Amino acid sequence: MVIVMEETATPEQISSVIDKLVRLGFDVHRSTGVVHTVLGAVGGRIIDHRDIELLDGVKEVLRISAPYKLASRAFKPEGTRIKIKDVTIGGTDVVMMAGPCTVESRDQVMTIAEVVSRNGASVLRGGAFKPRTSPYSFQGLGEEGLKYLKQAADRFDMLVVSEVMEPSQIPLFIRYVDILQIGARNMQNFNLLREVGRLDKPILLKRGPSATIEETLLAAEYIMSGGNHDIMICERGIRTFEPYLRNTFDISAIPVFKKLSHLPVVADPSHATGRRDKVPPVAQAAVAAGADGLLIEVHNDPENALCDGAQSLLPEQFEQLTARLRLIAQAVDRRMSSGVAEASLSK
Repeated sequence: MVIVMEETATPEQISSVIDKLVRLGFDVHRSTGVVHTVLGAVGGRIIDHRDIELLDGVKEVLRISAPYKLASRAFKPEGTRIKIKDVTIGGTDVVMMAGPCTVESRDQVMTIAEVVSRNGASVLRGGAFKPRTSPYSFQGLGEEGLKYLKQAADRFDMLVVSEVMEPSQIPLFIRYVDILQIGARNMQNFNLLREVGRLDKPILLKRGPSATIEETLLAAEYIMSGGNHDIMICERGIRTFEPYLRNTFDISAIPVFKKLSHLPVVADPSHATGRRDKVPPVAQAAVAAGADGLLIEVHNDPENALCDGAQSLLPEQFEQLTARLRLIAQAVDRRMSSGVAEASLSK
């Protein structure tokens, strides 16, 4: 149930409504918009909604049939904007997040960070702990990899996004990472979702390979029910019967997510396609479809990459892609984030 307060509702009236809902057994989540305060009431017993509508300061009460309440557009009609330092995700800008699939060395990360920051990326992506299908594949550098990411991001004034795999790693990630990524394999790791729901850190939640849109939003609901509302949904392709590409990128999911939910949507064409020649066209389509950000893999030597070199763009390909994306963003009344000012390599 969603309660929309009058524009003129006083703090006392809002508190009175919250107290009433709590007494009725509801968990109440407050969202303060530009004009109205909106209260999301989750749980509780079945009540006559008119009893709430008649309270002072209440404009209307909306019943939500969808199982996700806090993630729904009805709860927050204007859409969520996540501000981290000087970067805003969910606004007019399309934010570029780019970097290697996995951290291999300090020099590798520094080289790639310099390239992507110069071409508009404001978030450095990279895996320090890698969930691999084969136990014999490279599993990442661990904390050492996180340190390299943080050092490179600091040098080029970028943010860091990296994947956390289990609750025990969270304290470590908080020290080095600005955005915690929940990978596709962990989208329904409910213990992990509950733990990151207690954090004051933005979360990038990847859609699972076989997850429906509703299941993805319910995973976001797990996080939001813990109090953390700074969540980005990441469309990274789903598993279908078509074997040509690594996954089937669900371009239609972007506008659907944005219609059903107020959460920003990020697209990952690298994991969706698994081929560097298919990454640029899918990235361009994602921006045209309304994505708020892109997650792109870039490698200075993809032929010798320890992980997913085939889907990583070369530096010159990334530069060409960002030039095209600026034109596409402008055509749909958006703009590509300008990234950050280039820092000195001697810093």
